[in-house]
Amino acid sequence: MQLPEHGANPHHVYEKLGMTPPARILDFSENCNPAGPPRAIIDLWPNLMTRLHAYPDPAGEPFLSRVAEYHGVPKASVFAGNGAAEILSLIAERYRGKQAIVVHPTFSEYEATLQAKGVEIERVIASESDDFRLPVEAILARLTEVSVVYICTPNNPTGIMPKREDLLEVIRKAKEVECEVVLDEAFIDFIDESRSFIQEFKDFPHVIVVRSMTKMYAIPGIRLGYVVAHPDVIAGLKSAAPHWNVNGMAAVIGAVCLGEEAYREAAIRHAQVEREKMTIFLKKFGCTVTESEANFLSFKPHDAGKLYKHMLAKGIVLRHSENFHGMDGRWLRIGMKSGEEMEELRKELAGALINN
Repeated sequence: MQLPEHGANPHHVYEKLGMTPPARILDFSENCNPAGPPRAIIDLWPNLMTRLHAYPDPAGEPFLSRVAEYHGVPKASVFAGNGAAEILSLIAERYRGKQAIVVHPTFSEYEATLQAKGVEIERVIASESDDFRLPVEAILARLTEVSVVYICTPNNPTGIMPKREDLLEVIRKAKEVECEVVLDEAFIDFIDESRSFIQEFKDFPHVIVVRSMTKMYAIPGIRLGYVVAHPDVIAGLKSAAPHWNVNGMAAVIGAVCLGEEAYREAAIRHAQVEREKMTIFLKKFGCTVTESEANFLSFKPHDAGKLYKHMLAKGIVLRHSENFHGMDGRWLRIGMKSGEEMEELRKELAGALINN
């Protein structure tokens, strides 16, 4: 039985397993900021309603200009999209009929969008025995065979951020062999903006950096993301995108979100505190835990399948790893929620892990 390939929408999991969902569900399978959207967005909402009657700016303004200012890059190097999902689909078109490396375990949309464009995929799997570190040698050995390599930084589902020197080794070699590199930084703002490769992309025109507004700002419903790349790459993406691909309300919300520095700092601190508490707790019960730097972590209990279903019966939804190559159902992922929800999760897990 194939379980849903994404977190969130927990009713689909219960439906797939033929289980009746409890009246109350705590969903740890999704990993948005538990604080909810910034207060500035809530206060702005009545004004946003006035934009419903107007067509949005076709370039995604004012969001596009705010992204360029935020990262200190030219507007010609930025493209705004209807979520990172749309951007990944547009990027995949660049490699239609070619070959790509996808480094696993990782986000399933890379392969889904590439396969839809007839791309032949070469899987490189990070080793569990090596703590899921970036498999540099295995990537380098195949670079000459492909047109692009996809790397998630920090990785989803492990939360591990590749070492900068390892990433640079791959990127430099890729430049030599005329291979592009797609870096998905959907969760990097939960670590530190200084760790983003956007700071260095001007020296590497073959690198494409994908960003999401969904996770940090807890706005998955409006679908907003962007990509930073060489102007030639951006021009190609724009030519393939539909007109008005970013709605007007989303463009205003995104621009406001990027000004919320204190909000981001609070989110980073909260994720770090809760991640460390959960890591200590899980290790106490003999679980292996990834060295995550993001707002989620993955852990391996004795029997992940049994624990997953037990927690579902309790109304607690974890993220399975059935579709994460290299984890293959043996691991589970937890998104960091509020302190109270994390405490409730630990209470339920304690009883379950004793018998797992």
